[in-house]
This record gives sequence, C-alpha cells and structure tokens, in this order.
Amino acid sequence: MKLQENWLTEGLIDFEYKKYVLLAYLKKVKESFHRVELYPFLSDMVYHYRNLKSIEANKSLLFDAFPKALSNEDIKNLELNYRTIMEDDVVMKEIESIINFAIPQLKVHLEEGSAIYEYVESKCEIEPIGLTSLMLNEGYLFITEPPQTETTVYRYHTTIFGNSTDEYKAINLNYVLKEKRTLGNSYERIKLKLIKQFKDMPNPATFLIQSKLKFPFTPTLIPVAKRILVKRVSQAA
Repeated sequence: MKLQENWLTEGLIDFEYKKYVLLAYLKKVKESFHRVELYPFLSDMVYHYRNLKSIEANKSLLFDAFPKALSNEDIKNLELNYRTIMEDDVVMKEIESIINFAIPQLKVHLEEGSAIYEYVESKCEIEPIGLTSLMLNEGYLFITEPPQTETTVYRYHTTIFGNSTDEYKAINLNYVLKEKRTLGNSYERIKLKLIKQFKDMPNPATFLIQSKLKFPFTPTLIPVAKRILVKRVSQAA
C-alpha cells in the first residue's frame, strides 16, 4: 500500500477524510518498520514529505498536485478550475489543515525509518575483493548475511542523474548467481569464475558487503547495500 502521488488533492478534500487516509497508510508503515522492512515505504514517505514541504512553502505548486484531467475539455478548464479552488477560502483552509497535520506525522515516521536504516547500515561492512579496478562505474557486488554460507552475486552499474551543479549516483543491480563459499571456494575464487564466464569485464571492480545480522533481504538489506556501494564508489571517484 503506497500513498497515491496526488493523495492531497484527489477525491474529497476534507480534513477528516484525508486524516483517515494518511493514518491508515502510516499504520501500514509502522507495521512494516516493526518487521524491519524499510522499502518501499521509506522512499515513498521521503517523496511525500518533500512534496508537502514544497507546497507549504509555495502554494502555486498545488497546481501540479491536482490530478490531471483526461478529457480535452477538462484539460482546457484545468487552470480555470485551479484558480477557482485557490480562491475558495474554505477549500484552501482544508488543504492547509491537512498539510499542517500530515507534515509532522510523516516526519515522526521518517525519523523512525531513518533510525532503522542507520542501524542496519552500521551492521554492514564493505570491502573490495582482489585488486581494486580503476573503473568503478560497473562491476560485481557480493552480499552475505549470517548464518548462510551462500553469497548472492549481483552485477552493478552506476547511473548519474541531476544537473551540472548537483549530480547524484544511483546503483542498478542485476542478479547473477548464488555461490556457496567454502575453504576451496573463496570470494577471490568466485570472482575469477565470473571473469571467465563473463568476458566483457576482464578486470571488474568487485565489492563484498557483509551483514553482521540477518535482516529482510529484499526490502531492507538490498537497498541499504546499494546505498553503501554508492557511497564507496562516489568516494573513490
């Protein structure tokens, strides 16, 4: 259950109704956090919190928040309808009340999610496997967690987005295989197997992320591992 992108302005604009919608959503968030499952709720809340803060600071952004009409006639009238709503003091007071209620509610849950994230991150360690390649934009990521002896191997590729002043890196992961680590099948040996099997990367950057504790793999460990890898690659760039 995700909060709809335009939940603030979709449907009935009524404080009690929107309060019910938000609290039902946050109940799901809390249940997820109690299971130490961070995603997709954490990133979803970040989006909505920033969006509400932006609207709070600049009410003209409400125009973008209203659901876009589907018919040509409604598209023509969208700006007129928006102006009518902006001039309706009752509706605007409802929207302001919803925003004033929602922002602190989201902030509390974001702080809880961030605390869990930091705890998970503190239990993870990253180290290179073999010689470090000078080309860090793509390579392999090994992830292990107790008590498993299997290592999950992903191929990673970095993507840069943003503008000339603010650039950000994101990591895309593609599952490759699982390997059981033994005395005769070390991380270095697994890396050599990958080099032989996938010849398009003869000298791949390869990193291992080890978790000291077992966490939900897909909703928690994977996104935290991706962020750790982004930091490592960015620092070395």
